[in-house]
Amino acid sequence: MVFWVFGYGSLVWNPGFEYDEKVIGFIKGYRRVFDLACIDHRGTPENPARTCTLEEKEGALCWGAAYCVRGGPQKEKLAMQYLERRECEYDQKTLVDFYEETNALHPALTGVIVFTSTPDKSNKYYLGPAPLGDMARQIATACGPCGNNRDYIFLLEKAMHDIGHEDDMVIELANEVRNVIEDMKSVITREKLVGPGQLPYPHDPIPALQVQPLPEPIALDSL
Repeated sequence: MVFWVFGYGSLVWNPGFEYDEKVIGFIKGYRRVFDLACIDHRGTPENPARTCTLEEKEGALCWGAAYCVRGGPQKEKLAMQYLERRECEYDQKTLVDFYEETNALHPALTGVIVFTSTPDKSNKYYLGPAPLGDMARQIATACGPCGNNRDYIFLLEKAMHDIGHEDDMVIELANEVRNVIEDMKSVITREKLVGPGQLPYPHDPIPALQVQPLPEPIALDSL
């Protein structure tokens, strides 16, 4: 028996399990979104990270890597146990067709496993969509036992570049995270110079200067 699993997030650059073959390609009808909480790897329950999951969308393509595990039941069991433990925030396994760039009309593989999440409150890890700036601030500040959330988005951005199929959403979000980090650095630098609590957040309006009125002149004949 052989199984294939499709990676579209950290599995693209860090599969973490023993596999026999890796193929770059895509699946149809899904797009990558950052709507899932991670509380045990790159975040905590108090400050969850945002990681990617898949959202169904007609006409969309999601590029990534398919990994083949073969070599007997024990090897396959160990690989799947590892994946289920690692992908614990994803509450379902979906079987998809996998395509290679050389033939986008006919699937190179069928029945490929992909870990996905139910997009509603029945999945306690589902965060849902949020404005770009809010997602970026969450990613810029979250950190967990396996590292910080910002590295996740930067490594995914690089991984997609390395396989030759950049994701516009990943690039846009990564750039916004960089902007948030620069703003945070600016605040820290200015606080060192002026002192904490003396400066507004970079995006807050600077309060108007309060001018005190001059005293009334004293009449000479009153002296």
